[in-house]
Amino acid sequence: MTVPKRPDVPRIPFFDYLRQYRELSAQLDAAIARVLRSGRLVLDREVRSFEEEFAGYCGATHGIGVNSGTDAIQVALRAAGIGEGDEVITVPNTSVGTISAICSAGARPVFTDVLEGNLLIDPDGIAAKIGPRTKAVIPVHLFGQAAEMDPIMAIAERHDLTVIEDSAQSHGAEYHGRKTGSIGHAGCFSFYPTKNLGGFGDGGIIVTSDPGIASRARSIRTYGWERRDLSVYAGINSRLDELQAALLRVKLPLLDDWNQRRYEHAMQYKQLLAGLPLTLPTIPPGMLHVFHLFVVRTQWRDDLMTYLAGRGIGSLIHYPIPLHLQGAYAHLGYTEGAFPVSERAQKEILSLPLYPELTRVELEEVCSAIRSFFLTGA
Repeated sequence: MTVPKRPDVPRIPFFDYLRQYRELSAQLDAAIARVLRSGRLVLDREVRSFEEEFAGYCGATHGIGVNSGTDAIQVALRAAGIGEGDEVITVPNTSVGTISAICSAGARPVFTDVLEGNLLIDPDGIAAKIGPRTKAVIPVHLFGQAAEMDPIMAIAERHDLTVIEDSAQSHGAEYHGRKTGSIGHAGCFSFYPTKNLGGFGDGGIIVTSDPGIASRARSIRTYGWERRDLSVYAGINSRLDELQAALLRVKLPLLDDWNQRRYEHAMQYKQLLAGLPLTLPTIPPGMLHVFHLFVVRTQWRDDLMTYLAGRGIGSLIHYPIPLHLQGAYAHLGYTEGAFPVSERAQKEILSLPLYPELTRVELEEVCSAIRSFFLTGA
């Protein structure tokens, strides 16, 4: 099968799922056919098998498939008993999905700033934000690297807080030998196509070793049913479908190899970009960084992004406007200057192309263009 190249895609795209599809097309097409011929399309064998396989991969006991990473967080919060009147501490430099999920669960987001070095949640900041209504913390494992979970869990234990890991960007990442998603009370993953383990549309999963959270989450994702047409919770309709589960089952055994390729690309970037006026990612001891994104920082970010685009090289900003400064969340009462590390970083960060199928030649061309930008007078 020949897949035509879209004319609007850069010569070196930021992400290109078709490269992976070409490698796996026979297995993926067979998985689709298997589901269509089964006559079972919703919450059947493929979903149950994938839930078990992915939870086991993460080191958790239970997996609950839902239709997005955002719903995974909402359902996990509700399954942990968090809702109206409760507060949930997290960071402002994350996807809007994190905050949307908190609000959809009926709770109120409370922001704290991030660490300068890795832009992950500052555990000391969590402690300073805890109040009488605080019920949970959502550490975001941003860019593929785990947050400092040991101090976070210690704070949570002292204050009887639930920890829901936002693992949407950290499939396979490890914190001192433990995979993200298995360290807190529940972990929430997205299978959006760009993720390290991506589907062909939206999808998500909650992993947990807490049987109570697992049982309630399974019910909440399907109208709160105890059995068909009998609701014991005010649930929603959020189910990972059989087709996505079957496709993800093809990909899951390849995830570690893909993550290794991402890591190798990241090390090549670090080597080839060394010495330029860029802040490059670092990896603390005991961390397995899976480089969902390779993010650099520079005060000339916007000019560099334009320069790369002019040379047919894709790049993106994750995320350009901190959530506390967005109109939808003005009611939370934050103003500019409230979180200086997040605000400064959002003006400097740029994500470069990085995916397993990126070639060494393409990576070198990206780095050559960046060097040229700085040498010609950024």
